[in-house]
Amino acid sequence: MQGKIIKGIAGFYYVHVPGEGIYECKAKGIFRKENMKPLVGDDVEMEITHVKDAEGNITQILPRKNALIRPAVANIDQALLIFAMTKPEPNYNLLDRFLIMMRRQGLECILCFNKQDLADAGQQECIKKIYKDSGCRILFVSAEKKEGIDQLAAVLHRKTTAVAGPSGVGKSSLVNCLQKGTQMETGAISEKIARGKHTTRHSELIAVSDNTYIMDTPGFSSLSLFDIEKEELKAYYPEFEPYETQCKFMTCAHIHEPVCGVREALGENHISKVRYENYVTFYEELKEKEKRKY
Repeated sequence: MQGKIIKGIAGFYYVHVPGEGIYECKAKGIFRKENMKPLVGDDVEMEITHVKDAEGNITQILPRKNALIRPAVANIDQALLIFAMTKPEPNYNLLDRFLIMMRRQGLECILCFNKQDLADAGQQECIKKIYKDSGCRILFVSAEKKEGIDQLAAVLHRKTTAVAGPSGVGKSSLVNCLQKGTQMETGAISEKIARGKHTTRHSELIAVSDNTYIMDTPGFSSLSLFDIEKEELKAYYPEFEPYETQCKFMTCAHIHEPVCGVREALGENHISKVRYENYVTFYEELKEKEKRKY
């Protein structure tokens, strides 16, 4: 039988089999011998050991599409960054940190702005202007008014999506909207996992519908950029690329150098001032980190 690991705690793996339910499984000793550990998100083959108790053993880990380090998870297709348009106002510094972190792990990013019912058209246009050349798809939704939910569901369909964003932006409300109308085995999952012995918060997949999963990612709350070099940073700003050929120096950091195509484009409003200012802030952070090394 084939399924997907949606949670792993203390040596137990909870495997979701579409149309069947959740099985509590252990991994066979062969994985330890091969120094291979099952990850949340893994597609696996399993054998049932107790039908009544829905228990089994994982016998094979199917080939992985990818494996992220932080958090440790496999087979993620894309990242959904959820922020509110207002109440709270978007923290663009935080948003750009999330973007860099996701892209560093090779994930395509979707920006989803909730609470559009509380914002005006001017705010929407402002956000579009800031992120129009960032390489991200931008969605505006309202969990409260159920607006834009079908469009969001279509973007997530048949994919495994890592969800990140600050508290208070309506992540839980949006997930609830997406689950509405699907007979998800939340009760079964809760019953199996909430046996009192597992209380630590771990990464987990939420089955929105068959073969469509959302990943709650506590690991993405660590937003230090200190694992990248300052010279790498500009690679995470796709809007810089068209203008970099006009820089005098190939190693131009787009900060103080003379004849900089990026800063020229900024002056002509071709590049978002918000995005550029965050870039400079991050660059200075990484520069300070470098100094502390020596």
